[in-house]
Amino acid sequence: MSRGRLAGIGAITLTSLLWGTTGTAATFAPGAGPLAIAAAALGIGGLLQAAVAVPALRSAYPGLRRHPRLVLVGVVAVAVYPLAFYSSMHYAGVAVGSVVSLASAPLASGVLERFVDGHPLCRLWSLAAGLGVAGSILLCLSRMQEQAALPGPLVAGIALGLLAGTTYAAYSWVARSLMGRGISRAASMGAVFGGGGALLMPVLLLTGAPLVASRDALLVAVYMALVPMFLGYLLFGYGLTRITASTATTVTLAEPAVAAVLAVFVVGERFTPVGWAGLAAIGVALVILAAGAAGLGADRRGG
Repeated sequence: MSRGRLAGIGAITLTSLLWGTTGTAATFAPGAGPLAIAAAALGIGGLLQAAVAVPALRSAYPGLRRHPRLVLVGVVAVAVYPLAFYSSMHYAGVAVGSVVSLASAPLASGVLERFVDGHPLCRLWSLAAGLGVAGSILLCLSRMQEQAALPGPLVAGIALGLLAGTTYAAYSWVARSLMGRGISRAASMGAVFGGGGALLMPVLLLTGAPLVASRDALLVAVYMALVPMFLGYLLFGYGLTRITASTATTVTLAEPAVAAVLAVFVVGERFTPVGWAGLAAIGVALVILAAGAAGLGADRRGG
């Protein structure tokens, strides 16, 4: 594996660890709804991404103007993703919401690269993605075993998780596509996340009052915006310059594993042996990627 590709996987893995704390962190602001948390986290984080990228955005402005529809898709996906993601965790629980959201992203990302870009996905990438998805399904089954039937909130949470996974894959693909068209990493991430952050500001204004009602809620909002969102997406953008969006979204399967463990030991959610088997499957998928076996054919253009 090349050093560049290893650095890319390392950066995305660290990003995943940071993202995995968001669901648990949100539980420390119980008075704030999922829309307020979402808007504060990625809205402020996205605007900060744009702020640090202002020089790059000025230089890349002519290039960005040549791809308005691509940028628009990324901006809308960034705005929709956190609203769906945090709502999914609100309705289905931290572990299941994270798992469904992130486990569906590699499949959506692979479909985009295969049918939009025309890039084939190698068998080992498919194996890694398949193991990750299977592990995520086992985690969901673990949660469902505790309930006699699928209640409405769990169904809604799973549906919102699928929407979150699809939009996550979409903005990852857009950012990577912009970089592939000669637009710098800073400008690509700044344009997509700055635009998405701006779209989230009205949501924050309408729903964000509980975030400033107590010190704990305010600290949660500040942490979410600065650490997992701002710092996390800086690392994510760095990783996307070295690996493909499909591989990046597969590496981020570490996030639901981290979220699930924190949900058990911090939030107090429970897992059956089936759930722990799911975590093990996700771990195997990450080992395959870390060994450099997944997506080699597709990554040659980015590693």
